Amino acid sequence: MITSINELDLSKKYSYAEYLTWQFADRIELLGGYIRQMSAPNRNHQKILRNIVRPINNFFYKSPCQLFIAPFDVRLLDKEKSLRADKDIYTVVQPDLCVICDKSKLDDRGCIGSPDFIVEILSPNNSKTDLKDKFKLYEECGVLEYWIIYPSDKIIHKFLLENGHYQLKDVYSPTDDAYPTLFPTLLIQLTDVFEDE
Repeated sequence: MITSINELDLSKKYSYAEYLTWQFADRIELLGGYIRQMSAPNRNHQKILRNIVRPINNFFYKSPCQLFIAPFDVRLLDKEKSLRADKDIYTVVQPDLCVICDKSKLDDRGCIGSPDFIVEILSPNNSKTDLKDKFKLYEECGVLEYWIIYPSDKIIHKFLLENGHYQLKDVYSPTDDAYPTLFPTLLIQLTDVFEDE
């Protein structure tokens, strides 16, 4: 049993089966088998997350689609492998927010397979990961809609998966009303999301 992240070799590739044996407080993700340490989100990040979750949670109340917020493990499968054995999974992410409509992807440990909709909120410590690594990962694994929130600029980039590649479909400003393409009747008022205290 691994009880400290210091016991791990950060240059080594690990599987989800190994991830399950780790018992330490540090938040991590596995990207292609490699450990990515996650810092605690700052207050502004949490405020934006709280504010965007509110209308989404209300919209999906008693719906077949379900909303989950971090920390919530999403195991993404390699396109070349359909196996679901823990030892064959090398990517485990914790999106800030995700919506899953296929109940067969859910189990007691989280989600196995791609969510339909993911929202990530950038922070100084994760901007490279979310803008490059996770962008490519979500695209390759078939996440249908991906939003990236830029807290300092108070804007959102909305990407849709088309022919296997993300296309930028909208850039929302802080006074816009935003709508996920997958859920066009879900209104998200960004004046509420980015409200000043």
